[in-house]
This record gives sequence, C-alpha cells and structure tokens, in this order.
Amino acid sequence: MLIALMAYDKPGALQTRKDNRDAHLDYIKATGVVTQAGPLLDEAGEMAGSLVVLDVPDMAAAQDWAANDPYAKAGLFDTVTLRAWKKVI
Repeated sequence: MLIALMAYDKPGALQTRKDNRDAHLDYIKATGVVTQAGPLLDEAGEMAGSLVVLDVPDMAAAQDWAANDPYAKAGLFDTVTLRAWKKVI
C-alpha cells in the first residue's frame, strides 16, 4: 500500500531540521519502505516540510513509521498528514 506523508515544519524550525537530517536519512535507508522523498520548500527556497511516499502493508505501519521518524521525535513538524496514494505516472 502506498501512503503519501505530507509534513509541514513548525515556524522557525529550520535548524531543528538541519540538526536531525542525517538521522532522518539514516532512518529512511534502514527502514527500506520509502519509495520517494524530499523536502518541501518555502518561498525563499529553504526546507520547510517533507513529502515521503511509503510502501507499507497498511495505514498502521505508515503511522508507526511516521511516529518513529527522527524528525517527528525532534518535534520538527507542525502538521503531518498520511493519505493512501495511487501511483499513475
């Protein structure tokens, strides 16, 4: 099941993102369920959120993945949305 995770950073949290980026990228590699991922950018071109596509068995697995992401554990995100996604192209 493909799940799109859209997360928006708390205002002024760029340093928190930078401080936890290596751990986040290591988590992505270690879990092996991310098919695509990258930062969302603000008007100035700075990282301000995340878009991650997960390939997991069910929504519960996606929720678990999201909760254990080092970014989430660091309190980076203001909001996180998980939504089933269908790849067309």
